Amino acid sequence: MAQATDAPVMEVRGLDFSWPGIALFRKLDLRLPPGVSVVCGEESSGKTTLLRLLSGDLQANGARLALSNSTPEATATQLHSKVFRTEPRSDALDAISATTWFESLPSRYPTFDVALAHGLAHGFALEPHIDKPMYMLSAGSKRKVWLCAAFAAGTPLTLIDEPFAALDTASIRFLRGLLEEASSHHDRAWVLADHTPPEGLVLRTQLVLSTPD
Repeated sequence: MAQATDAPVMEVRGLDFSWPGIALFRKLDLRLPPGVSVVCGEESSGKTTLLRLLSGDLQANGARLALSNSTPEATATQLHSKVFRTEPRSDALDAISATTWFESLPSRYPTFDVALAHGLAHGFALEPHIDKPMYMLSAGSKRKVWLCAAFAAGTPLTLIDEPFAALDTASIRFLRGLLEEASSHHDRAWVLADHTPPEGLVLRTQLVLSTPD
C-alpha cells in the first residue's frame, strides 16, 4: 500500500481476521490519511469485511485501531460515533423513510447535518422518494440515501462500499463531484471499496486485496 506523509486519520496495527476456513488478513498494518483512498479486489477478497472491521462492526483478533484526536486505541463507542459506513444492502431501515432516518442520525453522529443531507438528496434527485419507506426504493435509490448520509455525517472516517453501483449517469456525475471535493480534505478520510479504482480521482492510498486460496 502506498504511504502518504500526512498524519493518518486512522492507524491500524496488527489486524488479524479469518472467516471459518478462510484467512483474510494477517498482521495487516494500515495508515489512512486525509482525502480519498481505495480498497479494491475481486469478489470475496475481503473488501466489505475490511470496512466492517475499520468501523468496529466486526472485531479483529489483536488489532489496534487508533483515530486521530482520540485515545491511542479507539474504543467501540468512539468508532460508533466517528466512523460512518454505508450499508445499502441492509434491510434494517426498510420500514422507515430517508427523512425519518436522517432526523435520527444526529443522536449517533453529533456532527451530522440534516439540512445538508436533504440538500444532497436534491442533488441525487431523490425528492420523489424521500418520504417513502425504504423498502419501496430501488437498489440505486437506497444507495443514494446512504450516500447522502455519508456525506452529511461529518465523521473523521467515512467508508463507502461500491459507491457507483446501481447509480444512473447523472448521480454518478454528482457523486464524482462530491468525491473530488473530499479528496482535498485535510482532516477527514474517505475509503472506497470497489473492484477497481475510480478513474480520474486523486487517491491518497490504494490497497489491492487478493482472493484467498
